[in-house]
Amino acid sequence: MNRIIYLSLATITLLQSAEELNDISITEKRITTEVVADVYGEELKSSDLAEALSQTTPSINMIRRSGIANDIVFRGQKRDNINITVDGMKLYGGCPNRMDPPTSHVMTQNIDSVQITEGGFDVEDFGTLSGKVKIDTLKPKDEFAGEINLNIGSFDYKKATISASGGTSRVKVLLSASKEQGGQYRDGNGDNFEEQLDHQIDGTPLAGMAYLPNRKDIDAYERKSAMTKLFWDITDDQELKLSYTANRSKNILYPSTPMDADFDDSNLYNIEYSVDNLSDLSKKLELQLYQTEVEHPMSIRNRKSSLKKGVIKHSLTTKMQGAKIKNSLNLGKHKVVVGVDTSLRNWDGSYFKNGTPFPLAKRHSIHNVDTKNQAVFIKDKFTIGATTIESGMRFDDTVITPKGNQPSTNYSGVVGNIFATTKVDSNLKYYVGIGKSTRVPDARELYYRDKTGKEIGTPTLNETSNYETDIGFEKSFDSGSIKSKLFYSKLKDYIYYNGTKVDGNNFTNIDATIYGAELSGSYFATDELSFDYGLAYTVGKKDDLAKGETDRDLADINPLKLTLGTTYDFDKAVAKLELVARDNWDKIDSENGEQKIAGYGVVNFKVDKEITNSLNLTLGVDNILDKTYTVSNSQKDLTLVGGDKTMLMNEMGRYIYMNMRYSF
Repeated sequence: MNRIIYLSLATITLLQSAEELNDISITEKRITTEVVADVYGEELKSSDLAEALSQTTPSINMIRRSGIANDIVFRGQKRDNINITVDGMKLYGGCPNRMDPPTSHVMTQNIDSVQITEGGFDVEDFGTLSGKVKIDTLKPKDEFAGEINLNIGSFDYKKATISASGGTSRVKVLLSASKEQGGQYRDGNGDNFEEQLDHQIDGTPLAGMAYLPNRKDIDAYERKSAMTKLFWDITDDQELKLSYTANRSKNILYPSTPMDADFDDSNLYNIEYSVDNLSDLSKKLELQLYQTEVEHPMSIRNRKSSLKKGVIKHSLTTKMQGAKIKNSLNLGKHKVVVGVDTSLRNWDGSYFKNGTPFPLAKRHSIHNVDTKNQAVFIKDKFTIGATTIESGMRFDDTVITPKGNQPSTNYSGVVGNIFATTKVDSNLKYYVGIGKSTRVPDARELYYRDKTGKEIGTPTLNETSNYETDIGFEKSFDSGSIKSKLFYSKLKDYIYYNGTKVDGNNFTNIDATIYGAELSGSYFATDELSFDYGLAYTVGKKDDLAKGETDRDLADINPLKLTLGTTYDFDKAVAKLELVARDNWDKIDSENGEQKIAGYGVVNFKVDKEITNSLNLTLGVDNILDKTYTVSNSQKDLTLVGGDKTMLMNEMGRYIYMNMRYSF
């Protein structure tokens, strides 16, 4: 903490020495940032953000866990290697097996936009290793307006949402609520969740993982959400933002794991205050305080194994409290942001049998672990001729403390990056970026214990460091655009699950390399007809092997992925035909439970028609050809059916849906 104070004082002294100060406006997004502006319009099958992002962004792939609450892989990395924020709040799920990843605690109908920034070039937030997904939710407006959406689809899917916003020029309020539920979808073979699971375990010692006869046909999930916001312009230069979001999910089925979620409840509280033009040294001062809470109990109450073992329940909670203050100013031609960022996460988990806690020696999976981070950061942006240079630096000090007899750990260090964009003319840009980013192990990787008391975590883990270089260009034409990216990532002490170990401490540090290329663009054939495309390819290798391993292929490295879209505007309507295709997945980490997967090509279609000024109707069909295919691989650290067996989960077959939107 003393080091943070000294750095803060040094930064303040540096800023006070400046003489030439100008107006500031840091609004332009970096060339490597993609903005998805209409997430809800892209994803009408459910409120699942992971599925929406995987369909719109070639570099993002989905980890299929259920009909809802799925996770993402970004440039070959997952979990805490991806930084996810919601309105600036750092958000974590409660489940150590990622049944409720951060993306599951924000509903697509509440999202205004998503900014996807590739690479570890962020210093404002704690732990951005491979990229950042910045989610901004809906904002209230001063004029009264609202929307009602009613959606139905195959496999008994139903959803209703309502939102309303209004106020004055000074005070604005937003209210939003939704309810949805979905049955077990069927894959292209006609199998639902229960039948897919039975095909994997029938006649094996894992038959107890099957669903009970009276639970075989239950719905896959139910979800409710509510969000309220108040924006108050206290003066012309001061603004206060208050928000609260409640998410309530229950009875979520996860057939590829031994347990299902009894419920997932989350609460998100956020306070933001900003003041402009405090002085020549403060053009904009921003303060944020937030708290996010998640409760996630999961159990075997739906499974046959409960008849023999009793109802085993694993109950987990996590709470994240954060505070950030940042100050924006100009120093000559330099646009500078300095800030202090601090957070405290608590994560706690315990095992129960028929409502009674396990014996103390085996009770705690994660024993009331606190992760406390304190940091200072500085960013700079300036232009020399046709080149804009952005740089950033951050110092972190992190202490992780469990309540039990496991040891505490401490991590501290400096990360930084520099990013240059050259604007050759109004239509062509080149960029290059280099940087170092880090992320510390989480409580699961350090301290997790299974139901037998075996220690799966490894308390001696080092933090992961990513040394990354990105280069690329963006070219605009009268009739379209093209963007190309190359990246090379050297990972030191990469935190990796070792599936060959049987005696515990499965998490280990290895060195690894991930590199790849991306290509995207659009072409406007006429005023009515346009095309878009995206291509992503990633390679991942272990530079050294963990004890007992022989396979040098990294897990989660998706093969070549292609997206093609055709959009046609006509008569107050928009029709879109889409192809999503992927190559065979044959470079796998078989020792960690991955399996070879056949490539696929899936065709989707939807049309949106404006019936009146207030009424819109959307009709769509996904997987028109009713293909049987799989998008995500299986791994021993996530998708264990039981014992040492992993399960591939197929995607849904042909899905027909309709959405009616009424605006007022």
